[in-house]
Amino acid sequence: MKKPYFLLPVIVFLAFSCSTDKDIQRIFGISAKAPVFLNCLPVSSTEIVFKFSHPVRLVSFHMEPMEPAIGAVSAEEGDEVKITFSAPLGEGKKFTADILVEDSNRNSLNVIVPFRSRNNRMPALVFNELRFDNSGSNHKAEFIEFKALGSGNLGAMRLFIAHQSVSEPFYEFPPAEVKAGEYIVLHLRTTEEGCLDETGQNLGLSKGVEAEASARDFWIPGSKKLLHNTNGLWLLDQDGKIIDAVLLSETADLAGLSAALARTFTAAAEFLDGKKAWPSPAPTDAVITKGTTNTRTLCRDENIPHQRRAENWYITATSSATPGKSNNPKRYN
Repeated sequence: MKKPYFLLPVIVFLAFSCSTDKDIQRIFGISAKAPVFLNCLPVSSTEIVFKFSHPVRLVSFHMEPMEPAIGAVSAEEGDEVKITFSAPLGEGKKFTADILVEDSNRNSLNVIVPFRSRNNRMPALVFNELRFDNSGSNHKAEFIEFKALGSGNLGAMRLFIAHQSVSEPFYEFPPAEVKAGEYIVLHLRTTEEGCLDETGQNLGLSKGVEAEASARDFWIPGSKKLLHNTNGLWLLDQDGKIIDAVLLSETADLAGLSAALARTFTAAAEFLDGKKAWPSPAPTDAVITKGTTNTRTLCRDENIPHQRRAENWYITATSSATPGKSNNPKRYN
């Protein structure tokens, strides 16, 4: 009578060796599919939503930095786990969440993910001046200058450079209160001491070359060339909406570009056309950048209303670059 008892493990093992996931689930009543983390989204100043592939319950949650004033007070469960805090998290601040969840079949998942808190006060920011060339002898590097058309907070605003990536942001602004009319300069190299990000009220904090005391300066570490003059640049808010954009090409004919630059232009043009952020994806409707140098920058005409179109841009005269100041109206040619 004992013989069948000893044979049972062998029989079950053989059944496992040729069974599907569904067979295993039927025999043991368990799920072989663990939950998958999909996304993390700030939905308000006090709420963060973590999205999963199927419903889960929250086991534990921790966040860094975690201040007592913003401790988590409640959580809604399901395929979207909403964490609600007792106080606002601040605008566009960087946090790291450590969340452990479990589904109804006891499959658990631990996720550690960085995120930015919600910022509903992003200012109207426009691209204002661009330099594509570096001059190593005097530390005058490439830069992207913006102008604030209104007041607000820069936190979590995302800059994309098509030559770097169409899908991943090149830079995320830290929280910083700006005023209407303020110039913001993102320097694309850091080659000397004293190049500090100005996130507070002191706009004279940074001592790098071309860091104007009346403008707000930010710096990209390193000395690598990061900006080409055939490109697409755009700013996105946290909902993926375009704040401003500009489409750039060295020539009006893609046949005159290298294969790599032609691909960059095409990807940028298709993205901006899909967002209806530029009049046309054709190179003839891009801002033509041929003729720019280290001292001849590409400038937006500040004397006319802002529009996303090539006619609003010009190449300034030699030695007329003005990072952090109003654009020089003198034109090349």
